[in-house]
Amino acid sequence: MKLATWLALFFLAVAPAALAQVPNSDTTYTVQGATPEREAVMRRQIQVMQPAVLPYRIRFVPHWQYLYAAKIYQLHVPTGMGSKMFTHLASRSIFIDEDRYLGEEWLGHWIAHELGHLATKSAKEEDAERTAREYRMRLQAAAKKNSSSALRSQPSSEETLRVLIEFDEKRV
Repeated sequence: MKLATWLALFFLAVAPAALAQVPNSDTTYTVQGATPEREAVMRRQIQVMQPAVLPYRIRFVPHWQYLYAAKIYQLHVPTGMGSKMFTHLASRSIFIDEDRYLGEEWLGHWIAHELGHLATKSAKEEDAERTAREYRMRLQAAAKKNSSSALRSQPSSEETLRVLIEFDEKRV
């Protein structure tokens, strides 16, 4: 009971401070609770997506804390859908359920959706998805560009064979 009371007080103290923030053109945001690798991947993905509005903070939280935050912020999940991350529009915060993290592609797909909520300033899923499609296309284009440049930097099979033959001839 004491833990629940302290948690409630903590979140009640944090919420007004978050609401009092004024939007600015700052390009920085904080990432809390993520491993350094996940943070780097997410920052790279967000940079590629070039969203119209950046969040103030992105929080990776354990499942119990995610459920608590969803309850405090009165998250409404449409019937038949699950929620692994959500955006609190008033504080421009994105909450990610750390226990349900499914990898880089999953993160890129759903962070685009949450950034769509911020860009449209709407809690409607359709509005967020419309914007998210554009962000996902940017991610896919960057992935194709990176894979084609990686292929160009690798030697061709003929070049590799030639180097191996030269190496064998030097050994003899």
